[in-house]
Amino acid sequence: MDLAARHRDLLLGEFGTIRRQAEAALSLFDEGATIPFVARYRKERTGGLTETQLKEILDRRDFFAKIEARKATVLKSIAEQGKLAPDLEREIAECRDPQRLEDLYLPFKPKRRTRAQIAREKGYEPLADLLRAHRPASGDADAMAGARDILAERIAEHAPTREWIREHTAKHGLLRSKKKRGAEGDVSKFELYLDFSEPVPRLVAHRILAIWRGEREGVLSVGIETDAAPILAQLDRTFNRTGSPHRILWQETERDSYERLLAPSIETEVRSRLWERAEEEAIRVFAANLRNLLLAPPVRGEAILGVDPGIRTGCKVAVIDRTGRFIENTVIYPDKVDALRPLMSRHGVGKIALGNGTGSREIEPLLRALGVTAVVVSEAGASVYSASDAAVREFLELDITVRGAISIARRLQDPLAELVKIDPKAIGVGQYQHDVDQEKLKRELDHVVESCVNAVGVDANTASVELLSYVSGISRPVAENLVARRPFRGREELRSVPRLGPKAFEQAAGFLRIPGGANPLDASAVHPESYCVVERIAKRLGRAPASLVGAEIAVKPEEFVDDKVGLPTVRDILEELRKPGRDPRKEFVAAKFDPAITQFDHVKAGMVLEGTVTNVTDFGAFVDVGVHQDGLVHVSELADRFVRDPNQVVRAGQVVRVKVLSVDAARRRIGLSMKQAPR
Repeated sequence: MDLAARHRDLLLGEFGTIRRQAEAALSLFDEGATIPFVARYRKERTGGLTETQLKEILDRRDFFAKIEARKATVLKSIAEQGKLAPDLEREIAECRDPQRLEDLYLPFKPKRRTRAQIAREKGYEPLADLLRAHRPASGDADAMAGARDILAERIAEHAPTREWIREHTAKHGLLRSKKKRGAEGDVSKFELYLDFSEPVPRLVAHRILAIWRGEREGVLSVGIETDAAPILAQLDRTFNRTGSPHRILWQETERDSYERLLAPSIETEVRSRLWERAEEEAIRVFAANLRNLLLAPPVRGEAILGVDPGIRTGCKVAVIDRTGRFIENTVIYPDKVDALRPLMSRHGVGKIALGNGTGSREIEPLLRALGVTAVVVSEAGASVYSASDAAVREFLELDITVRGAISIARRLQDPLAELVKIDPKAIGVGQYQHDVDQEKLKRELDHVVESCVNAVGVDANTASVELLSYVSGISRPVAENLVARRPFRGREELRSVPRLGPKAFEQAAGFLRIPGGANPLDASAVHPESYCVVERIAKRLGRAPASLVGAEIAVKPEEFVDDKVGLPTVRDILEELRKPGRDPRKEFVAAKFDPAITQFDHVKAGMVLEGTVTNVTDFGAFVDVGVHQDGLVHVSELADRFVRDPNQVVRAGQVVRVKVLSVDAARRRIGLSMKQAPR
């Protein structure tokens, strides 16, 4: 079996009971299918695998592709040295653990000139072989020292030994951090870790991330401590022999190998494993928060007045109509807020979106007095968008501050459509987002955006290039061509878009909606390839296909299954006909901030407040209660039960009631509880 075939076999072997489904999914991905398309329109072939399962299959495929590429390099290197024994070749070929692979390669890996290498050059390897066989041997001091160096390196490169010590250290090690000697500047943000220790298995992601950052910034000194006694005992059981004439020499060599070679490299590997685990958790938390923000409830069918707050320079105001189109802008000062009434009346403004920047809390009660619901929205990333090429193209003639006000209004009206225009990393819902691997982070966040966009669907005639470029099968150049070619009267016209070929049409058509066209199905999630099923259903009922859209249909889905269309697809079609173009996002609800609590100094322990969750981490949730400083609901205060994952209890954008537990004025921290707040 060649490496490629073995790679696929090892990969599929991981999926056990869903092996056949995983194999079908891989085949679809090989054909150019996307996760949203496979999850929505190829359920028969995959047995209904979810997007999460499909993402796992893709991730594992990429993982195995990398490890197989590394195997090829390792095998080539060892073969060129003439040392590739059949057993070693088989062990490498079957390996699926990157660390294990590196352990197997270590004895053959080109390395700098070590003490052992110098000893070999002096001809001391035969003596080392005699000592390894526990046979009588002797030599001068230099020869014996050189032989010991060779043996110490062999011990350190013994793959099973490295694996045992690594697992032992990961299980029993103690991570310790302390203030680094000579550390300068503000160390207060690392106060918890200036004299900190915790068993390695109990370390949680946010602590690992904080400690590693403190080390990078030169504030903390970090290390992993391990009791050497059980490790040395294991080495002695492995390499020494009862009655050996060199028993003491072996014990000294084992200690030297561990202290000089094994301990430093194993600590590095365990720390690397800890970092990977923390990084994975940080990216997962960021992705979950981003998903919740993107799928936040929109304000449907209302004109919105966006306000970018400012005290000294005035508030920049912009009005958008119910479709998000910019209408008018102005500047007002806090003492002239009433001047907005004619503007709001003229354009039928239904809600006010107020950016949460400086001055927002002072302006908010004045806006509420206008008799229209005012909602505070996050400005995170708004300045990035305002200066972007996309904003300049759309509003070339407008000042950058006006673009910001428009973006604030659109964030309330349709968070998904507006936030996709911004680099997800600029939205500010991540945990140590700048510390993690940026390529991994981007890949995960792009997947989240793609998933959300396709779950909601996109109006092909009104969506921005940025939104269209996340549609299944649509690249940015194709998205630009779509915008240049529209308006479209039906999905079939999409085929005329340059560079949107048959495969791209297949992947995209079901997610691109065309409301008001000749065929009502074009505004639904029914894929054009399944229109024939709708026609068969209509024929059975003696009705026109268009009359089925939005109607309750009393048919048995099993009656329309054939060799091309399976039961899951028929059921999806019937559900979509009942609720065409349904939006998975919830109805909009705004937090009601206490009008008397507008500053940090107003917050007192015991108060019960309403607020909006702004960020969820693995240690709790941050909540905006309207005072320019988010409070923290620790994970232990989220619910009356043990909470392993805060994302299972709260989500970014959710409106919650909280009780104030503590107020730390010096550090500007507010401790909150959800479980103690009256229901």
